[in-house]
Amino acid sequence: MIATRLGRFVTTSPALTSFAARRFSPLQFDPEHVASNDEVDVLLEAAGRAPSAGNSQPWAFIVGKRGDGVHAKLVRHLSRSSSAWAPGASMLVANLSQRFVEDTEMDYSEFAHYDLGQAVAHLTFQAHAMGMSVHQFRAFDQDAVAREFSVPSHWEVTTMAAIGVPTAEAWSMTGAGTSRERRSPTQITWARGS
Repeated sequence: MIATRLGRFVTTSPALTSFAARRFSPLQFDPEHVASNDEVDVLLEAAGRAPSAGNSQPWAFIVGKRGDGVHAKLVRHLSRSSSAWAPGASMLVANLSQRFVEDTEMDYSEFAHYDLGQAVAHLTFQAHAMGMSVHQFRAFDQDAVAREFSVPSHWEVTTMAAIGVPTAEAWSMTGAGTSRERRSPTQITWARGS
């Protein structure tokens, strides 16, 4: 072990965190798990702590807990593929990015999509720490969700996330976008110094 500049200790041979090694996108969630309001608040707090360009924080979320009216409205706009599994999650979250300055066509932040991705990643890390998993997806009607929730035109409904506790069977289920296969570090490295 060696001490870092921040006074924390790290192992001398780096290894993946448990989250990085075990993260997956479940297709089946425990129907008995109910997300509490406190859990929702913690997940949103984690998302809100993500870094963003110029601290612009160009994100917002529409949160529906299974059984509530927001969840029902989100389910109504899922595509056929995601409607087969996403409604069973404890929560559905529509992830919004602020694309433009209100009443203009000027970019609010050219990094809005990237920054939203950071916020959803932070939410995902936090969910894992709380025993939940997140399946991010785009199989829904963006325009219909925007209309349903009166999202103004300078905002974009970008993606959705299904959040909950995966069933034991979920670990072995396969479907579109759920492969655990990953390209190697060599395959994803464009260039690298010594």
